[in-house]
Amino acid sequence: MKKNIGSVLALYPSPAVVIGATAEGGKPTWTLVAHVGIIGHDRILVSLASAHYINGYIKANGKFSVNIVDEKILPKADYAGSVSGAKTDKSGLFEYEKGENGTPMISDSPLVLECSVKDTYITPGFESFIASIDGTYVEENCLNSDGKIDYSVLKPVLFDFPAYEYLRTGDIIGKCLTLKEDTED
Repeated sequence: MKKNIGSVLALYPSPAVVIGATAEGGKPTWTLVAHVGIIGHDRILVSLASAHYINGYIKANGKFSVNIVDEKILPKADYAGSVSGAKTDKSGLFEYEKGENGTPMISDSPLVLECSVKDTYITPGFESFIASIDGTYVEENCLNSDGKIDYSVLKPVLFDFPAYEYLRTGDIIGKCLTLKEDTED
């Protein structure tokens, strides 16, 4: 028997990512986010609280990076989400390089998406940026022999919002479309 616990956002855990954008003077700014999603084969959505300092720069530049968090960068990523860019200069938090469209990308992130904003969807308290992926940069050791991302090597950190905890990933439990269940007709 299942119990109705009300209107609870229960789609967690989700990947922890650091969003990067170019701020004043060409310096980067960063924030930790777990509200990210896929909305098609060619679009992603990044949802940020309206009060986030970085939002203005994303809207002004129309570009941002999505930097996957692994355990190596987790402490700095956690800090990026705990202080406001309006009060703290986070430009020196990570070593970075600029992608082909000019967005700051964390050098130590194992996978970075460079994105361009295509639309913004407003809901109470949030601005959700719908973006195309201009480039995907992956550490070569995180690619398999077919050139595909190997998440058992990359091991992105997941964030569980209801428990406010980070989770480790990496175990493969089966191959998609090959698992069969015994069913009786």
